[in-house]
Amino acid sequence: MIDFKIDEDKCISCGLCAQDCPVGIIEMTPNPSIRKSKEKQCLKCQHCLAICPTAALSILGKKPEDSLSSKGELPTYESMTRLIKTRRSIRKYTHEDIDPELIQELLETTAYAPTGHNYNSVHFTLIDKREELEIFRDKVYEAIKKAGEAKTLLPQFQFLYAIQKVWENNGVDVIFRYAPHLLIASAPKKNSSPFPDCLIALSYFELLANSRDIGTLWNGMLTWVLNDIDPAISELIGIPIDYTVGYGLVFGKSAVSYPRAIQSEGLSLNKVKMDKN
Repeated sequence: MIDFKIDEDKCISCGLCAQDCPVGIIEMTPNPSIRKSKEKQCLKCQHCLAICPTAALSILGKKPEDSLSSKGELPTYESMTRLIKTRRSIRKYTHEDIDPELIQELLETTAYAPTGHNYNSVHFTLIDKREELEIFRDKVYEAIKKAGEAKTLLPQFQFLYAIQKVWENNGVDVIFRYAPHLLIASAPKKNSSPFPDCLIALSYFELLANSRDIGTLWNGMLTWVLNDIDPAISELIGIPIDYTVGYGLVFGKSAVSYPRAIQSEGLSLNKVKMDKN
């Protein structure tokens, strides 16, 4: 039941909702409607709710008056360009923790990120307390040590054993970089695109975080541990066994600043021209 409702006093029968429906299940009779037999085809994308010019349409129990208006200030092209070009991977963090309310706001906005087939089921695992992240860090390094000693590490992950030794012998944290917070994105394996969905969501989170002067670092080494070395650690922090770990991201207040952007090595682009024959 998708709970498709039309306020007939507001509806002007413009047909925009029917025209914009990705699966074409909205009919004009003359007001918009969806047959019961077609409700299962609904993607739950809410395009119909978003496009209605008179706020006459409700769906899935969601009312237009509860939606954020698209009218208002947006980032300029120049400001977005500057944010993207000056973004850096941060490997040194202060001892300052990020306000939990701000983290919650960032995550709630990140939940708007697009997903394949509109499944909208990316799962976020957050460790926001430094002492808890330290406990988790120890378990990750221990998992690498066990795999290294048992000689079960795949060739491409052998370097992680050396990094574990650096941690054990010298107390140098190469994997987590002493960051105060960790975010992991995962998604159901049954979804059509669980891995890309996670990457898209974390990319949204990173840009939002950077806009609030929060440094981030994509944590590939942790992701390899969770997916390939010891998946049991994922279950330890509540990631369902039938979920794919897309990626991990550490974040916090940067202890360094970069006065300028780097200079890109250049764009790799193939402009395709198709022959009609």
